[in-house]
Amino acid sequence: MCRLVRSCYRLVIVDRFDMEDFGMAKKKESLVVASKVKAYIKSKKMMTSSEAVGAISDAVYDLLDKAIVRTKANRRSTVRAQDL
Repeated sequence: MCRLVRSCYRLVIVDRFDMEDFGMAKKKESLVVASKVKAYIKSKKMMTSSEAVGAISDAVYDLLDKAIVRTKANRRSTVRAQDL
């Protein structure tokens, strides 16, 4: 998907991967399976709000980012369970 963006008095076609360069935030891909999350919550006799799955995915992104920082600090390139 491409978008037209006005930049420096000209129109530029921007690929979705280049949108950050023009100050547009990319939507993050979900890292969780929504149906599995909802089924788990339902099995606990609870309901899932519309923003819960997105918040869970954001929490996973944060967890992975912290694990990556720890991995780099330990001069490794493989994220291990202990980094989580």
